[in-house]
Amino acid sequence: MKNHPMVCDLETGVCGVAGEEELGIIDFNQPKKSIEVYYVTDPICSHCWALEPVLRRFIEQYGHYFNFHTIMGGLLEKWGDGPVDPANGISGPADVVGHWREVGEYYRMPIDGTVMMNNPVQSSYPPSRVFKVIQKNQHDAIAFEYLRRAREALFVFNQNIADTSVMIDIVNKLGLDGVAIVNESEQTSGQQLLNEDFDLARNLGVRGFPTIIMMNEDNKGLKIVGGRPFVNYVEGLKQVLNFEELQPKQQPSLLSLLGKEKLLFSKEIEVMYDLEKSEVISYVKKELSSDQYEMKEILGECYITTK
Repeated sequence: MKNHPMVCDLETGVCGVAGEEELGIIDFNQPKKSIEVYYVTDPICSHCWALEPVLRRFIEQYGHYFNFHTIMGGLLEKWGDGPVDPANGISGPADVVGHWREVGEYYRMPIDGTVMMNNPVQSSYPPSRVFKVIQKNQHDAIAFEYLRRAREALFVFNQNIADTSVMIDIVNKLGLDGVAIVNESEQTSGQQLLNEDFDLARNLGVRGFPTIIMMNEDNKGLKIVGGRPFVNYVEGLKQVLNFEELQPKQQPSLLSLLGKEKLLFSKEIEVMYDLEKSEVISYVKKELSSDQYEMKEILGECYITTK
């Protein structure tokens, strides 16, 4: 997933190689026992951060139809001499700031971005390796939570998530041994785990992030590239399952969701509960008591956290 000119496009919601098709039917040779959903992503992919509200609801309501797999794609091995994203004029880390802010404002998932001027991420590989070690040693759910916390740290709170001390701190807050896991990720075996993901992403024909691939037991798959509305993923799942209708689970209560996620932005609450932005504050006050949450604001967007 390297040595290709990368393009980030607001309209398609893709961080990846120019010219990637947004949606297409694909065919696989290896038989699967049930629906497999592959999410190819990267810790520093701004469009993946923007997709989180939709992806969360899709998993919460329709996850009983599929096995979910998160795959690291390798967005940035290192900054080189040439442009990384020519279409957006990105050659070095400081060039990312304006683009990230544009993505954050467009999708309303806040991105500050000044970290890329003051203490830039030099590679997305270190946090990706930590993800893989947690995934191997613990559980997919904990690894997925690590990915979320890393993105919060990077996009909202301006922390360099490739920095060893930052990675250790994020892992420690998950209740794991940050020093041990980060040390393991820096071994040859850590890169080998990451290379396996790169190979899988390549075999799936993925060149841009986020990409969601749904594969059924007849070896037929649907590929959705870029951030799409919630209904697109539901319709895609119907198509792969060949079902007229699906039976979604009820959305979790806001109290349950906040207890699990610890921090939720307004956009995430809107998408999960089919709300308008203007309805969020009153909905939160109705669903939660004042001792169960704190409401804050950053970059013009409100968010709630557990107390």
